Parts: sequence; C-alpha cells; structure tokens
Amino acid sequence: MTDPVRESHNDAPSAHVTTVAITGGTGFIGKSLIYRFLQENVCVRALVRPASISSCFTAPGLTWIHGELNSEDSLGKLLDGASAVIHCAGSVRGASASDFMPANVSGVEKIAQMARSSADSPRFLLISSLAARSPELSCYAASKRQGEEVLRGAANRLDWTIIRPPAVYGPGDREMLPLLQWIRRGMVFVPGGGTGRFSLIFIDDLTEAVLSWLMSGAGSDGCFELHDGKAGGYCWEEIREIASELYRRPVRRIDVPRIALDAAAHVNSAISRLAGYLPMLTPGKVRELCHDDWVCDNADFSCITRWAPEVGLREGLLRTLG
Repeated sequence: MTDPVRESHNDAPSAHVTTVAITGGTGFIGKSLIYRFLQENVCVRALVRPASISSCFTAPGLTWIHGELNSEDSLGKLLDGASAVIHCAGSVRGASASDFMPANVSGVEKIAQMARSSADSPRFLLISSLAARSPELSCYAASKRQGEEVLRGAANRLDWTIIRPPAVYGPGDREMLPLLQWIRRGMVFVPGGGTGRFSLIFIDDLTEAVLSWLMSGAGSDGCFELHDGKAGGYCWEEIREIASELYRRPVRRIDVPRIALDAAAHVNSAISRLAGYLPMLTPGKVRELCHDDWVCDNADFSCITRWAPEVGLREGLLRTLG
C-alpha cells in the first residue's frame, strides 16, 4: 500500500479535483490508488464487478458502484460528478484475444464514450502497459495497444492521458511475488538466456505518478512511460548482485531455456482449455519474458508533472519482503 508519511500534495498547485472514478479498484494497483487518493481527501467512486464484491473494503470518502464495464447504467453512476476517471481494470490472464477484449479494449471504448458525452467532462487516464509498445508479441500486448488506439480515437471532446508502466511490484502483488520470494531464498530464475534489459517500478512510485497527473492537470493527449529512476533499466546479473548484497548471501542464477518455457506454456494453455481456467504462462507470455528491450524513459512525464521516483529496487525489495 502507499506510504502514509509521504509529503502531501495539498499545498501544491493543482487541478480542481473533488471526485475520482476508478475501475479495477479491488486489484493491486487500483487498491493502492484508492488509498492514496483518500489520503489527499479526494473522494473515490469505484466500480466493482459482482464476482469481486468480497474484495471490497470500506473507508470514508469511498463509494462502490456495483456493475460491469458494459453497463451504461453502472458507468453513468460511476462517472456522475467525477473530475477524472482512471481505467485501471485489465485482464492479464488468457489464452486467446477474446480473453483480453472485455476489459482491455471494449471496456476502454465504453468508458471513453460515456466520459465524452458526460456533462462533467472528466479527464481520462488509461493505465496501460509497457507491453503495448510491442503488440506483435502476445494477445495481451495487442489488446493493450488496441485499448490505447480506442482511447486516441475518442480524442474529440475528451482530455486523455496514457501511462505505460513496466513490471509493477510491491506489498500485495500476487503476480511477481513468487519470483521475488525465490530471489530472497537465493535463486534468480532467468528466462530464455536473459540477454535483455528491463525497467521496474515500485507500487508507491506508480501511485505518486498518478497522483501527480491528477493534481497537476498535465499530460493531455500524451502517452508516457514510467520507471523507478534506474536509467537504462536492469539486467538479470544486476538483479542477482543487488539481491546478494541485500540479503548477504550468495544468489544463484538459474537459466531457464527458451525451449523449456515454450513447452511449459503450450502444455499450460492446453490444460487451461480443458480445465476452464485463464492461464498466465502462454506462448505469448514467453515471448514477452524473452523480449530484449523493456527499458523505459520517464523524462517527459517527470518534466510535465514534476514527479520523480523515489524507490529503487533494493528499497523496493525491503518494503515488499522485509
């Protein structure tokens, strides 16, 4: 969750913000955003699907709207009186394009249409993914790029911004946690030869970036990448060295061959079709993992919002795992 002792933005020049509408509020990023907004006395209205109601939490200034992304009635209630809408909901698991469409493409289109026709004219922020930079790699990456294009197509009468974070980690994350736990135990698993470089961002830095966008009113019609301040990103050997120093123990590098990843991905995809679950490890995800360049440049976003990341990987690992 976000750090309650962070410096308040209340005294900074800001856009007039009273209520923020958000989708994906029960997820890792969405929940962190909600807590951070409430710390700044910004009211939050969050959409929650019936299947996720059990994950709702209560807090002063927070209102849950029950409904789906394709419901005009629910989205109307969500957007009513909102100064900004943040589409944080997204599908990250799936074996085919149809698994990602409802949240990553159709959901963006529906909310953009509703926001464009709203009397309140809320600003629109899409939390996309760095994967959208290379849509040819996977159905997930393609859906994220499609969602961005849908938003750009709604530019008439809509003040929009796109943020592409790299891999996000921190307390409460379930996707990267197993990898980080293995690193703490002294093993770093390197996919497909590990020749690439990649950026990372700690959850608190991401929430501060979004808050800076919200309060500054900056970023209209722009697409921005974010990272944790490590210019040029990381390689796997740097990850191993940082972990070894942090935990004061040898950390062994274990290379996982591309052929083994591909085989596991195809088996997992086949089993998922029989068992009826949405897989994370798929051939497309393997192509993402083995891609050579996931390095970000956050200079443009920092320039227009005055946001700067504060948490590097060493500190982020401490906050996540202790």
